[in-house]
Amino acid sequence: MGSSLRFPFSFSHPATTRLPYGAFSPATIACSVAVSAAIGAGISAGISISQNSTNPSLHNALNSFLSNFSRSSPPWGSLSLSDSSAAVITESKTGMSFPAVVKDSQGLLGIGLRRKAVFGLKNIDVYAFGVYADDNDIKNFVSEKYGTLSTNELKQKEVTQDLMESDISVTVRLQIVYGKLSIRSVRNAFEDSVGNRLKKFGGSDNKELLQKFTSQFSDEYKIPRGSIIDLSKEKGYVLRTTIDGKEVGSVQSQLLCRSILDLYIGDEPFDSKAKDEINLKLASVVTK
Repeated sequence: MGSSLRFPFSFSHPATTRLPYGAFSPATIACSVAVSAAIGAGISAGISISQNSTNPSLHNALNSFLSNFSRSSPPWGSLSLSDSSAAVITESKTGMSFPAVVKDSQGLLGIGLRRKAVFGLKNIDVYAFGVYADDNDIKNFVSEKYGTLSTNELKQKEVTQDLMESDISVTVRLQIVYGKLSIRSVRNAFEDSVGNRLKKFGGSDNKELLQKFTSQFSDEYKIPRGSIIDLSKEKGYVLRTTIDGKEVGSVQSQLLCRSILDLYIGDEPFDSKAKDEINLKLASVVTK
């Protein structure tokens, strides 16, 4: 088999960095940056006053504030907020970073990890992935379909199932982790996994549709560690594929779009914890 990786093995589910339930929309990120800067400035000023003040009451009050702030602040070590365009979320096991926003308006719903158990002896991290959707589209979709439900009731719903069938723009970004992965292996893996989903949802032979998709992963493309593959479902159920920013093809098919998304947020996803996280994130939108 050489150095390439084939995928006839069983799944295992990784532990990944989980995101806060607030959607990472551009407006949210910009606001967070401004608030963080203001808080930082306030803390710096407070420290300066505290260090130079001769007033014991003021000194104690500031110390109490700083102590409470430190205890209540969330552990955002994996979230960079130097500016809104640079905000990233890091998958903890692999160190792969995902921007909080792609395509100007699609916010990150969750991240996960595709792993394979090789002959039951060793787990290989194949790629990390992030699922994105347009913030406003998600809010409208959830409000229209589930607006009468409470948050607790909504959390019991499989919102991701409806998202797969909707005409909302969704992007699944794959970041290659396994450095010896070949494009041929990716093509073979999609022939198997997407082919099974096409049969599951289509109920008939869809070899031609499958070939249109998998043929985009031609041998000319190299995918070393860190390479990015975007699978983007656009309005009108168009699946557009890019490799490291270069478009390699597109296919118009609602069946194919649903089959791709089912790999990540369907009944038997590659990372069930990531799917659950995304479902909770979608459910939280109605409370905003």
